[in-house]
Amino acid sequence: MSPTPPQTDQFAKPPGFELRMSLLFGAIFLPLGVHLPYFPLWLEGKGFNAEQIGVILAVPMFVRVFTTPLITSMADRASDRTHVLIAASLAALVLSFGYYLPPSYAGVLAVSVLLAICWTPQSPLADALALSGVRRFRSSYPRMRIWGSLSFLSASFACGLILSKTGTDAVPVMITIGLAGVTFAVYLAPRLGPPRRASPLSATNLIEAGPKLFNAYFLLFVAGTGIINASHGFLFGFVSIYWKSIGISDSVIGAFWAWAVVAEVIAFMMFNRVLGRASATKVLGIAGVAAIVRWVAYPLIEPAGLGIAGFFAVQSLHALSTGILLIGLQKMIAETAPEERTGAAQGVAFFAVGLTMATVTLLSGQLYERLGTNGFYVMALIAATGLALIGVAALNLRNQPHSAGSGGETIDPR
Repeated sequence: MSPTPPQTDQFAKPPGFELRMSLLFGAIFLPLGVHLPYFPLWLEGKGFNAEQIGVILAVPMFVRVFTTPLITSMADRASDRTHVLIAASLAALVLSFGYYLPPSYAGVLAVSVLLAICWTPQSPLADALALSGVRRFRSSYPRMRIWGSLSFLSASFACGLILSKTGTDAVPVMITIGLAGVTFAVYLAPRLGPPRRASPLSATNLIEAGPKLFNAYFLLFVAGTGIINASHGFLFGFVSIYWKSIGISDSVIGAFWAWAVVAEVIAFMMFNRVLGRASATKVLGIAGVAAIVRWVAYPLIEPAGLGIAGFFAVQSLHALSTGILLIGLQKMIAETAPEERTGAAQGVAFFAVGLTMATVTLLSGQLYERLGTNGFYVMALIAATGLALIGVAALNLRNQPHSAGSGGETIDPR
């Protein structure tokens, strides 16, 4: 079988576009559902301490903040974005075999950095393909993208069951299998020809944004959102290790992660009905408060004897601290950035979220080494800082006579 050739007519809808994009999203999120919950456990099983684990997790985050926009900009200039996606998926698959080498600290760090360069752009490139379909063929983005969330959920749960039988040595194998699935799905992905618009992460958009975008309230909103999101760094890096240390099995850990994704999907489904008319300020405020409550609750559950039920309850807050936070960020961009600057706004948000998450993840290793689960209290303080910045941004926006995104009309930030 040969790859589907590029469409000579960019307006012609490729056969099975939505099905092929759903398959692509599902494939991309499958190895992510293994890596995020269980890669730290594999690192711990190989003898790395908490500080080393924090560095291994964080350094690739710093690197990908700079490399991902370059790769997506390259895709903007390609004859088809899928060609870049094919190269990235093949490179990631080959690099994943590096985890089978004797696990030295420098070696694992090097493999993780190189892998992040090739792995991270896959999701935004798939988003770009899907959004081209939304614009050209009126496809439904949520109906395609939801398969990514369901795939992550399934992988997290299934991997927990597998590790309960095999141990953490199976983690690299499952990551490789998942990346092989991505390569296969990319092979089947629709070809749409050259992009008509620059990628949301295009470096050109960032350079051309100018002072119309980089105003105080926009930067405060983005910084606040990035900091609240970054407060999850301690969770992503060390909560699986913490759960394992108090005797929770791999299968239950997988269920915890899966339930968080279920809660996030429910938030996406219910958002328009419950909070569709709320301003970005209110949505981000709710997310910030939920994050604070979540981090304060984590260290209290086990001492209070609430056990597995308590952790499931706190994991439900993922719907608010992450799910509606991401929606609120997009609402904020829509409310404050003019349409012609939306791509640049997305790029700024990517940098802010990526850099803050990398910084907090790097610090989380030292926090867990010294404070254990009490490090969550530091995350609560970080989330509170982000919430305060959003409050300042809201006041700043309220005092503006006109909004950059309103075309001259005053926006009530409510």
